[in-house]
Amino acid sequence: MTLVNFAPQWTVCYIILYADDILLISPSVTYTERLLHHCEQELSWLDMNINFKKSCCLRIGPRCDIVCEAVTSSCSRRLPWVSNMRYLGVHFVKSRTLKCSLDADKRGFYRAANSIFGKIGRIASEEVVLQLIKSKCVPVLLYGLEACALNKSQMASLDFVVNRFFMKLFNTNNIDTVKACQEFFSFELPSVELAKRVVKCESKVNTV
Repeated sequence: MTLVNFAPQWTVCYIILYADDILLISPSVTYTERLLHHCEQELSWLDMNINFKKSCCLRIGPRCDIVCEAVTSSCSRRLPWVSNMRYLGVHFVKSRTLKCSLDADKRGFYRAANSIFGKIGRIASEEVVLQLIKSKCVPVLLYGLEACALNKSQMASLDFVVNRFFMKLFNTNNIDTVKACQEFFSFELPSVELAKRVVKCESKVNTV
């Protein structure tokens, strides 16, 4: 379970459930604790318990750096305040605004790409390697990001990851050469692919 404390101007509490993952969103620490107690009560009626070892609290808003009292469960378990947390594969960080971290996504891309490159990089053709990167590694890099509001710096960091792999594959440090290779092999940068995903996601939401 993850508990998120947003800025005081938020006056509505939310409970978001997906499978066995629960996200509680509230405007204050007091509301967060009350919401947790209500969830505990409901789950006890269903003969279910919260795994407090995997539960934490994250604060988002103008006062995110202020030290808060610990959120305590009905059974006196104290939930720690953390600087980052993962929900449904997306990593969120403590910030003045809702912000996600791309560090884990980039590490996942490098790990998958290096695994492919290490096994077939010098044997298979560039077309085969890039097709595997596109189908196996780029989805790891962009997982769930169509639902996040990324700034220009974050978008550029995603493109940098792919550009660095192209430099390694084609043994060059020239960005113009990298762009020419990407155009020749019709390989879209993550920022372009993500923009398409955002449009597709918004169209699905609007049709619901």
